[in-house]
Amino acid sequence: MTTLLKGPLYSVIIAFFSPILFNSCSEAGNARVVADHDTTLTAKTEANLYKPAPIDSASYKMLLDHVTNGDSSGRWPVSTALPQQGAILPFNRIVAYYGNLYSKNMGVLGEFPKDSMISRLKLEVDKWQAADTMVKVIPALHYIAVTAQQSPGAGNTYRLRMPFAQIDKVISWANEINALVFLDVQVGLSDLQKELPPLEKYLSLPNVHLGIDPEFSMKTGKRPGTVIGTFDAADINYAINFLTDIVKKNNLAPKVLIVHRFTQPMVTNYKQIKPNPSVQVVMNMDGWGSSAKKIGTYKSFIYPQPVEYTGFKIFYKNDTKKIGAKTEMQPEQVLKLKPQPVYIQYQ
Repeated sequence: MTTLLKGPLYSVIIAFFSPILFNSCSEAGNARVVADHDTTLTAKTEANLYKPAPIDSASYKMLLDHVTNGDSSGRWPVSTALPQQGAILPFNRIVAYYGNLYSKNMGVLGEFPKDSMISRLKLEVDKWQAADTMVKVIPALHYIAVTAQQSPGAGNTYRLRMPFAQIDKVISWANEINALVFLDVQVGLSDLQKELPPLEKYLSLPNVHLGIDPEFSMKTGKRPGTVIGTFDAADINYAINFLTDIVKKNNLAPKVLIVHRFTQPMVTNYKQIKPNPSVQVVMNMDGWGSSAKKIGTYKSFIYPQPVEYTGFKIFYKNDTKKIGAKTEMQPEQVLKLKPQPVYIQYQ
């Protein structure tokens, strides 16, 4: 969970909900399971794709102008180069449910039974589609596949890899509604170079994409949840290059990479982040609080440091219960932002 920062000293309150639920036997089980990954699941996934299609340059420019939303600063759009065939953005807006199947505290994906969760997600997709009929809205399940932990665990890494059986389950749910899947990684005291390769089998599926969370990248060696972590452009570029290799090796449409952010130090050297035609990068505003604070965070840390596309996270509970709001931010409010987020995440 994340919070917004207030005041010049950026005092931080962190609600840290990553569960300590497993031991090293989960990861040992993964090593056995990976060789026997369900080939029928892969076939079903490939049958339910958003099929790569040639890019229409006129539609691309029209939609890019639309999501730029009249910004005249010169920052946005970052690039007008035609994306690779099959690109998801800006032709679609992604609405995702985030969480972990082992915890009701980490997000709506995991808080509710499958059918109820999917019904709620479909309602949100419909709301966003009604709010902006120009951009097609598609659903996604954003699953935390590597969770930061408060205990050191195997290797003193303060992170835990989820069982592959759970990833398979989320992918199968997504297939039922033609949804995308995002696998989110909280590295703890590990790093992306160690945590991404075990997920390559899944990221090689055409509808599976990646999220990385600087909040729990503890480069100073401190325990996750005690301070906010950070990723440098070098870390993000590693993820971009890792996905690029997968795209090229498997002849896939571009991947989407979500990078969470709600403070200045969470992402360093942003100008050196290098998206390419194989990977579309979304900087996702990940803070919670009142609508005014969330908009302020977006304007302070997302808008002035453009990378490629933007996202916006909405907390069903933390955005409302501590400030007495009756409801979370609605699509019409978020769509007033410049640029408009093309990735919306609900927790």
